[in-house]
Amino acid sequence: MRRAFRLLSLCLPLLLDACGGGGGGAGGSATTGTSGAAGGIGQTLTLSLPANGLAPADLAVIVAEGDALSEAVGAAYVAARGVPAANLVKVKLGTASDVISAADFATLKADIEAKLQASAPGVQATLLAWAAPSRVAGACSMGITSAMTLGYDTRYCNATAVACAATAASPLYDSESHRPQAELQLRPSMLLGARTLDAAQALIGRGVAADATLPAGDGWLVRTSDANRNVRWTDFAALPAAWGDALALNYVDNGAGPASADALSGKSGVLFYLTGLANVANLPTLQFRPGALADTLTSTGGLLPGANGQMPVTAWLDAGATASYGTVEEPCNFQQKFARASVLVDQYWRGATAIEAYWKAVQWPGQGLFVGEPLAQPFRDGPSFAIVGGEYRIRTRALRPGGQYLLQYRLSGATDWTTLASFTGVRGQALDGRAPLPPAAAVQIRWQGPCPDNAANRCTLAQSG
Repeated sequence: MRRAFRLLSLCLPLLLDACGGGGGGAGGSATTGTSGAAGGIGQTLTLSLPANGLAPADLAVIVAEGDALSEAVGAAYVAARGVPAANLVKVKLGTASDVISAADFATLKADIEAKLQASAPGVQATLLAWAAPSRVAGACSMGITSAMTLGYDTRYCNATAVACAATAASPLYDSESHRPQAELQLRPSMLLGARTLDAAQALIGRGVAADATLPAGDGWLVRTSDANRNVRWTDFAALPAAWGDALALNYVDNGAGPASADALSGKSGVLFYLTGLANVANLPTLQFRPGALADTLTSTGGLLPGANGQMPVTAWLDAGATASYGTVEEPCNFQQKFARASVLVDQYWRGATAIEAYWKAVQWPGQGLFVGEPLAQPFRDGPSFAIVGGEYRIRTRALRPGGQYLLQYRLSGATDWTTLASFTGVRGQALDGRAPLPPAAAVQIRWQGPCPDNAANRCTLAQSG
């Protein structure tokens, strides 16, 4: 791995916890306005909060027709996850090589898009149910999952003569999009990554077993003695304190060595393992939780099958992780080309699936390959909005740290909205908030929060009829 000439700062800094207005129970909201007399329309208005995380009906499973392994893996996934039959798409694809040319990929992608439009136009993400090809080669190389999501475009990989170059950013990075195709016109993609049916079934089983388990941890964020690959430590270091008791995160600082202490050994209950090494030792001694996310910052982890002598991303899956990420060509050590732990952990905890959390954590993903079981969702959100004891009770774990959310009402014939209550997201705290009912003359209520395409702006996320 060549060191970048300089590390570029992330466009979206880590949001700090805002004081007040978040959390659960009493004190979880600041309220304005008053409820009116009993009865009337306003006293019965409710809405449905948007769920955080894709569902099986949102996923298309793409299979290489005629490839026995791909067809078997696709069928196993559809059965295990309850993916609608219409979302299983078969395409003609040569699977003998790990590389597909940019020209052949363009034909493949056009075929997939046409079939999705015909049979399942509402799908929001795709799973590639084959082992190869895993990268697209043209003037530069893209991981096939990034090319499937963004299109093959040299802005996303390094086609310049500059040794270490920045690449284009993903609109999904740290976004509040819950419906990426509908809101951003992108379908994030993941490669299952298994080369045998047994391995695929085990991986799928771990994803299913993870759902709604609400694990407490453990997460391990390791600064190694490899100075070129340990550059994410500046993001790692503050996270255990930032999460406190909400999630068990551990920062290991081995920046000064020895190299023999760079890798974890004998740990159980591992939910996150993010590090920076060309090859990570001791993986057979670890026990990963279902739904575990793990990766290492190195040059060619996504260059399957052999990773050019480094550790392939599939080694994480073989060791028991559920999803991983790595790059298919020399990225240099730009942090933006790898998963940002603060974003990955936050998005996953708030209810995102593995595919969403990983895609939202990588700012410049064009040279990357996302592998694993996409729908794993250990922190599944079950939002509720109900009238309880003469007031609204609002429950969700999806609030963005520092983001402001408003519950508002509108009177008949009025264009202005009045705020009933406001809530501020706090890291690691699910909202269990209360708000007064609107006046009897109110005809609509709405829930506003950070916009899917720009979290700095406010949008209506749900509204009554």
